[in-house]
Amino acid sequence: MKAVAIVDTSIFCEFLNIPNMNNSREEVLKEFERLLNDDTSFLLPMAAVYETGNHIAQLSDGGNRRRFAQSFVNQVQKAINGEAPWQIMQVPTVAEIDIWLSEFPDSAMQGVGMGDISIIKEWEKAIKRTPYLRVFIWSLDKDLMGYDYQPCDRY
Repeated sequence: MKAVAIVDTSIFCEFLNIPNMNNSREEVLKEFERLLNDDTSFLLPMAAVYETGNHIAQLSDGGNRRRFAQSFVNQVQKAINGEAPWQIMQVPTVAEIDIWLSEFPDSAMQGVGMGDISIIKEWEKAIKRTPYLRVFIWSLDKDLMGYDYQPCDRY
């Protein structure tokens, strides 16, 4: 079944093979191939771009930092140019951020940060745009794994 996968930071880091964030790389790459074969569309939220860049900037080895930063830039630029398996999602509007902020205190009490809120909100928007497709957050983070919309048979 055709689906839309919102790619979380944990998956993007595995794909880029970032040290200490690549413990499930083999499984992620196998799942990636399976999803590609199932004609899945991949969306990369800005939160995943920002967070992945932050993880790379925090690598302790300067050589690794430079190498992975360049790989990251290449992958994100390919996405922008339509040459990657995923496409970059739009930067949120100020109005959207204002809504997220209003929800943040309650979310923070549940351990959900702003990055996760933004990814969940992107998932909700994707469902509204494509209610006839499965839309899920592809993540290794147990808090995001359960976001999986299955369309009704009427579509």
